[in-house]
Amino acid sequence: MPAAENRSQDLVEGDRVELVTGAPAHGGHCVARLGGEHGRVVFVRHALPGERVTAEITELHRGYLRADAVAVHDASPDRVEPPCPYAHPGGCGGCDLQHAAPAAQLEWKTAVVRELLERLGGLDRERIDALDPAVRPLPGGPLGWRSRIRYAVDAADRPGLLKHRSHEVVPIDFCRIAHPRLRELDVTARLWPGVSAVEAVASTGGDVTVLARAAARGAGASARSSGEAAPGESMLDEAHGGERALLTGAPQVREVAAGREWQVPAEGFWQIHPAAADTLVEAVLELLRPEPGEVCWDLYGGAGLFAAAVAARTGARTTVVESSPVGVAAARRNLAGVAGAEVVAARVDAALARRRIAGPVDLVVLDPPRSGAGAKVVRAVAAARPRAVTYVACDPAALARDVRTFADEGWRLESLRAYDCFPMTQHVECVALLVPETTKVT
Repeated sequence: MPAAENRSQDLVEGDRVELVTGAPAHGGHCVARLGGEHGRVVFVRHALPGERVTAEITELHRGYLRADAVAVHDASPDRVEPPCPYAHPGGCGGCDLQHAAPAAQLEWKTAVVRELLERLGGLDRERIDALDPAVRPLPGGPLGWRSRIRYAVDAADRPGLLKHRSHEVVPIDFCRIAHPRLRELDVTARLWPGVSAVEAVASTGGDVTVLARAAARGAGASARSSGEAAPGESMLDEAHGGERALLTGAPQVREVAAGREWQVPAEGFWQIHPAAADTLVEAVLELLRPEPGEVCWDLYGGAGLFAAAVAARTGARTTVVESSPVGVAAARRNLAGVAGAEVVAARVDAALARRRIAGPVDLVVLDPPRSGAGAKVVRAVAAARPRAVTYVACDPAALARDVRTFADEGWRLESLRAYDCFPMTQHVECVALLVPETTKVT
């Protein structure tokens, strides 16, 4: 065994090594090698491609290491001073890319999408080039966009956000990516005894709601909260602890998107960037091109955002499948006046397997959670033989895996749009169009 590789086997957490970082990878880090080209893989946060850094080991695994760049010796020209004082090794783990210039963040995310489509999706580089997966910015700047946020509360009753891959709370003065109306609240300026988490919402309809979740009896600081909901996920799904109490605002907030107003539970799912809902609806309609009379399934349909937009074009039966009781209630409320719309309360895989919904179907919208639709759902959708499927993905890795499954079923990825719905973080939203191999989109 080479000396450098042997040295890597002797490392412990807290050790420091000098590395030259390579390409960005899914998860908000750069890939480096300890001991040369064939050395042990190290995933380095707080770095940019091509930098020479001193990295502190944070985790040891059988096939790789995790580390933070604690000193930068040769900096990338894309490196900037993070606008948030908590965005550093050992600080808040919510933002992955505050040390990168805005244009470099888009390039980072584009590179990640491309790599995942090739490695997990099985596409060749020529096909990826033709798809043009360049990540597009949304209106507004990289700060002040997050309209839903969940603060964890530590053992001293202080609110804050979590360290990366940790339950440890970092108390903060305010979150720099939070919407201005959320920053005006006193949530981070006070103590929260008996509370595990505080959830705040600033809707596009002008509502501001704050909820507190009671600490679970007997829970310690490290287990009382899992912190913020990940981008694109419901705060309800991520919350732990006791009962939720409404502190200020209304339990239902108004959201404005796709030319209409929506009523959404404050703790329910809605896109967290104010421009995301309109952007994604526009992309789905542009790619899917619904025609009058076409039947649609909106799977993982949430509050019915995509279903309403498609039904307005088709005037035909549009079926939403949603498993969350909160989402089902919201969809039924919001789609009550939409002709042809129906809501099925079920898990998507169960609804397809047990024929709670049945064909023929012309169009399918998939908007699954971060784990993706999965092979079982993809195969069931492909077997229904719709004309086209749009897949809205908040995790490009899950999308790429499902694209490969679609390919195994005789489908191809025809078009792709990628959007920076989560500036300063490593997350990216994609909208993909999938069609049967015999279909040629003109």
